[in-house]
Amino acid sequence: MEQSAWSDISALVAAAPYPVQVLPADPQQAAACLAALEITTRSWLGAVVANSGGLVIDHGWLRVLGGGHDGLPDVVAEMTPGVGRLVVAFDVMGGQFAWLQAEPDVRPTVHYFGPEDLAWQDLELGYGDWLEAMLAGAITQFYEGLRWPEWEAEVASIALDQGISALPPPWTREGKDLSAVSRKPIRLAELVSVHQDAACQLGLL
Repeated sequence: MEQSAWSDISALVAAAPYPVQVLPADPQQAAACLAALEITTRSWLGAVVANSGGLVIDHGWLRVLGGGHDGLPDVVAEMTPGVGRLVVAFDVMGGQFAWLQAEPDVRPTVHYFGPEDLAWQDLELGYGDWLEAMLAGAITQFYEGLRWPEWEAEVASIALDQGISALPPPWTREGKDLSAVSRKPIRLAELVSVHQDAACQLGLL
């Protein structure tokens, strides 16, 4: 039997400095995802897909995609055909983390598309290193400028298929202080689309 990376991930989940919920896995759906991705549970992505419907981290701020769960798509559903980009997580503000190969013969790394600058940023980490960092506490510093007082209760109260829309939006000068904007929950897919459309209109994509 192959050695799964899940034991390493489970240890990080247990030791995480903020709440981490492991959503239950659907074995049939997980197997279909693994087959579509052509990976095994020796890889960190394969282990997440096989053993969870996804990981809900830090009161729901970050949703790491796995084999799929009510309200949270499986990781295969977020594949972009022909682009070589695999979205592996969403955050509550509509940001995306994608695993992609920027250049031929270069190791794929995780990139982040954030609502504050509407551009893809190479985090220069492989999937395993990125997930380890997110589980070990990196979320707090990563989102330091995108949070507001008592955000935890607000974020935890919304569904997995929802994100928080801010007006004025975070990419505007007026929207930088999220404690001073109008915030409301909307469907996460709609929020992600709004950010993508704005980036295209501004010539950033």
